[in-house]
Amino acid sequence: MEATVAERGQITLPKQVRDALGLTKGSRLKVELDGARIVLRKDVGDALSRMRGRIKLAPGVTTDDVMRELRGRAPGDPYPAPDDDL
Repeated sequence: MEATVAERGQITLPKQVRDALGLTKGSRLKVELDGARIVLRKDVGDALSRMRGRIKLAPGVTTDDVMRELRGRAPGDPYPAPDDDL
């Protein structure tokens, strides 16, 4: 694949590359130099920041509740009371 540098330093990424990475208008890329190579990376943080605030929790449920459900007991959480049936 090839891309040509335009007069103002812009390039057009081939459609195949844009589709493979899910790049759309306004997508942000990280640009890095690796010796004589240019490395472009999709800015994942940008995608995460756009999602912020879009997921709504049920009334009375906190993010701490969700994290405990996913990860288990958090440091500093009280230990559960022992079962009386033992």
